[in-house]
Amino acid sequence: MDRAREFEVKRGLLGKFLGESGLDGLVLGRADNFAWLGCGADSTVNSASETGVGALVATADSVALVANNIETERLLTEELDGLKMDAVETFDWHNPPARESLLAGLIGSGRFAADDGSCGLPPLPEGFQELRYTLTEAEIKRYRALGADASKSMEAVAASIHRGIRERQVAALLAGAMVSRGATPVVLLVAADERIGSWRHPLPKGTKAEQYCMMVACARRKGLVAAITRFVHFGEMPEDLSRRHRAVCRVDAAMMASTRPGVRACEVLEAARKAYEQVGYADEWRFHHQGGAIGYMAREYVANPQSSQVISARQAFAWNPSIRGTKSEDTMLVTEDGHEVLTGMSPRWPSVEVEVNGQVVRRPGMLVK
Repeated sequence: MDRAREFEVKRGLLGKFLGESGLDGLVLGRADNFAWLGCGADSTVNSASETGVGALVATADSVALVANNIETERLLTEELDGLKMDAVETFDWHNPPARESLLAGLIGSGRFAADDGSCGLPPLPEGFQELRYTLTEAEIKRYRALGADASKSMEAVAASIHRGIRERQVAALLAGAMVSRGATPVVLLVAADERIGSWRHPLPKGTKAEQYCMMVACARRKGLVAAITRFVHFGEMPEDLSRRHRAVCRVDAAMMASTRPGVRACEVLEAARKAYEQVGYADEWRFHHQGGAIGYMAREYVANPQSSQVISARQAFAWNPSIRGTKSEDTMLVTEDGHEVLTGMSPRWPSVEVEVNGQVVRRPGMLVK
């Protein structure tokens, strides 16, 4: 499916959504939503901002681009190439209020919602997010390529690091490996030795890795995000750590096997809770969220005991169970027949095989060097 065809598919999905929501159109100024309708278009300049440098104003019949004079031609040429805009509205960068005026002109007296608060419009209605994270065939193809590159980046860095390397050095290597493959690490966590057990979200510091190292990344490319975690151990792994890692792999396998069409997200979390209990670490699920749906955000939602979302085929998930000192995480795609791991291991990477309901699920082991 080429981008022009994907764009038409999404316009059709959006038109149906608008009809069901009683709206005439949407203003999409957030970078994740811009990337969705723009078929992978990147509107980010400042990665710390949720909003991008362009907005798409979409109705059932038209899509218009609104951007300032710095960005318009670049967005049309490099990001929205192949996609037909029905209108293009440009304002001078030194006259920001003109943006609202242009948007108001496009909206007119219609019933619109906006994801960025433009023109005082109400937020996007419930249901839009699910529309975005239920993937088209074109998005699945891009996701497979991104997942493979995220895994290659992790494995390349894992092969190159050594005892005594500092966390920030590992982070720099991992960022470089991903950027060289066209992906941006929107989450980058590295911890060594005792910091792995101390913090579930360890920002990289200057600590030296003398025993082992954890690398965590969420890589974004063309709007989609892939999450992955890997470990490297220097020298023989202690039996206690090996036992805990095998245990967390069993929890992850139980969650992945439970992630099927028609199952509620809270039911997957309950499967995780039971698995933690079965492997002898009943309370560990309380100390860190267990992950959830992923797509155009690092987590489209985080599953909790009250989650009512019903899982569908063509949705991606990144579960991340953890037991103190270890963790297991990959990005998977739900299919009608099961699941596909998008950030899968190469044959060279050690694995832990877990049987769940007669199904063998392979999870990443720790690479011992």
